[in-house]
Amino acid sequence: MRKFLVTSALPYANGPLHFGHLAGAYLPADIFVRHQRNNGNLVRFICGSDEHGVAIMLNAEMAGQSYQEYVDHWHKDHAELFRQLEVHFDFFGRTSAKYHAEETKDWFKTLFDAGLIIEKTEKQLFCIDDDRFLADRYVEGTCYVCGFENARGDECPSCGEWIDPIKLKNPRSKVSGSTNIEVREAKNFFLRMTKLEAEYTETFKQKSVEKQWRKLVTGYVNGMLKQGLEDRCITRDLDWGIEVPLPDQPANKRIYVWFDAPIGYVSNLKQYFKGANIDEDYRKDWWQANDVELLHFIGKDNIVFHSMIFPMMGIGSGYMKFVDDVPANEFLTLAGKQFSKSSGWYIDAKEALDIFGVDSLRFYLTSIIPESGDTNFSWGNFALNYAEFGNKIGNFVHRSMSFIYKNWPDGLPGSAFTQFYQSGEAQKIDEKLKSVKELLDRKLIVRAQSELLNLGQLANEYFQEQAPWKQCKEDSAKAEASLAGATIFVLALTVALEPFVPSVSAKMKQNFSALFNKEGHCEKKEFRKIYQNGIQTYLPAFEKSGFKLHSPPKVLLPRLDPDLLASWEARL
Repeated sequence: MRKFLVTSALPYANGPLHFGHLAGAYLPADIFVRHQRNNGNLVRFICGSDEHGVAIMLNAEMAGQSYQEYVDHWHKDHAELFRQLEVHFDFFGRTSAKYHAEETKDWFKTLFDAGLIIEKTEKQLFCIDDDRFLADRYVEGTCYVCGFENARGDECPSCGEWIDPIKLKNPRSKVSGSTNIEVREAKNFFLRMTKLEAEYTETFKQKSVEKQWRKLVTGYVNGMLKQGLEDRCITRDLDWGIEVPLPDQPANKRIYVWFDAPIGYVSNLKQYFKGANIDEDYRKDWWQANDVELLHFIGKDNIVFHSMIFPMMGIGSGYMKFVDDVPANEFLTLAGKQFSKSSGWYIDAKEALDIFGVDSLRFYLTSIIPESGDTNFSWGNFALNYAEFGNKIGNFVHRSMSFIYKNWPDGLPGSAFTQFYQSGEAQKIDEKLKSVKELLDRKLIVRAQSELLNLGQLANEYFQEQAPWKQCKEDSAKAEASLAGATIFVLALTVALEPFVPSVSAKMKQNFSALFNKEGHCEKKEFRKIYQNGIQTYLPAFEKSGFKLHSPPKVLLPRLDPDLLASWEARL
């Protein structure tokens, strides 16, 4: 049994999540986790809200809410969206919690005592009209690299440059809009990335080659290393955040969000073990253990934090092993443009899930996970994807199971399955299942879904070629063997679909309830055995019991209303 510690990027509690977030970080992680659990492996799947930072403070102030009230709302909103999408974390915590502050302070003190956090005097922008230092998100101006006029004090959204706010041209306060700004000196604490660079570089090169990290990630990291790293400021003068755990510090000296946020994965695992009464050491048995495979599923805008800064913090503190893989995805656009709620170029994800259902949207979003380049969401392609899903899988399952229910009410005999297995078709099915699983192991989820559809196509071709509706008039035994084959195809699709669309798989499992449990209850462990070992291993069960449907099969994928689709496209 393998052990995995899987995280998805902490969603920022500063607004609704859109389909780009879901396809980039959360859905691929959930599919990978379900796959590994079906394979019999032990997985801890951890996430939580990222609830500090200037952007949250600004929007809370504009909303007339306290900072805690503001993040409480978005934490609840995000948790509900994940529930709707059937993304199931073991624990979904939050960085404003007391338990997280305790863990973060421990990391800070350990790194400080090791000489890896030091205090420096630095130059910062100070707004005279606001009477405050302007932390990065409190200021915007013209990018000194590309000339974009609305660059933030931490990053330019246009060219992606990691911004030094002092260098911004024409800086202005995001609080008041004032340009009455000057440069003053202030004391802050810095993570000594320069001191950690050599050990990090050696470990990164070894790990990224060994685990075949994506070029998106290695290219970014190598580019940063080539430029040479600088010590990075990790505190700000703010009223919201975790206090610096050292004596004689100003009351508003807070640990900044980019340092405390990734520690949320660690604190949330600790809190999960505590709440679930799991008798394991969250650090020793998981974060530090060499037999645990650590993976961070993220979007490309989080590469620097998860592939560089957080691993450096782990090296310096000794609190975690080096990450095994960072499956970073690129961006998802909406009809060719970036998602933007303010301009109306936006889809309300929760409402869409209510209207169209989780199955159709989860399957479509899986097909456009931006694994190797930016991808695009469009309602037209959504309809095409759903039609393919319905034609290759939904229609086949309903058609074949309905034929059996109507024409073999007493069930198919075990001998029919013996005859099918002897034909060699079962081996082809297992080869497809193996291919799907191997692709999921490699985090190539889009290709794995495509291979799943190929299995559905193979099932349709088999059913059409055998034509049991003709065979039953001439040779009943031959028709029974063909229908046994169709049943095996349905079983294979049932287990293969579970990571991608678990609710569709759950409906299909009911067809086999009598086979696995005479009381009609589907045993999860039985389906996992098939997932792990293939359908050929289940011949004895079919030979012994045959196969009988006790109720008519349900429609898996109802048709989409074209007028409804048109109305949603018109909203843009």
